[in-house]
Amino acid sequence: MAFTHPITAKWPARHPDRLQLYSLPTPNGVKVSIALEEMRLPYEAHLVSFESNDQFSPEFLSLNPNNKIPAILDPHGPGGKPLALFESGAILVYLAEKTGQLLPQDAAARYETLQWLMWQMGGVGPMFGQLGFFHKFAGKEYEDKRPLGRYVAESRRLLGVLEQRLAGRDWIMGADYTIADIAVFPWVRNLVGFYGAGELVGFDAFPNVQRALAAFVARPAVQRGLEIPARG
Repeated sequence: MAFTHPITAKWPARHPDRLQLYSLPTPNGVKVSIALEEMRLPYEAHLVSFESNDQFSPEFLSLNPNNKIPAILDPHGPGGKPLALFESGAILVYLAEKTGQLLPQDAAARYETLQWLMWQMGGVGPMFGQLGFFHKFAGKEYEDKRPLGRYVAESRRLLGVLEQRLAGRDWIMGADYTIADIAVFPWVRNLVGFYGAGELVGFDAFPNVQRALAAFVARPAVQRGLEIPARG
């Protein structure tokens, strides 16, 4: 690697010429590992352990002051210069533009894809995540059930939007698989899997979403990416 960064003191690079990924197999984390696997970009993955509060370490904060995963360090960024980047949506756009993959070249289709990426970032992720908190984690102890009800209703509404979008389409953008799918479907998978909220949101009422989710999970690159970085 032609440069040094404070994060490498905690997570030394065995292959410093490759893109470095700092992540955890969560819905946001696997977006980037799946994209990297789909694009076949050489990279090295480093586990950021929440159990050890790695995300609050000075080394990680030197790369992402917002203390969230994923983050990347690309020794071959724009103009051949190193690039440090956080926020999963920004990383997906960067990787797509770097490789010319999974983002349409046509300007109108490109912006439409980014529209659905932003829809995930602003709606699906926060709403599904809050539902998970109130249904599976500490929020279930709240006597007031209005927060859970609010997030269930909004999650169901968002699934309805996705269901309508997928009617007659293989993927969110039609026949072409894009970073919009990579952003959305890990969260759908988490909602009905890890959060165990399928019955709560009436997932059976969304056959198009079920079909696309199954196709997504069946992709070999997705299967690999869902396990990266490997948990210790």
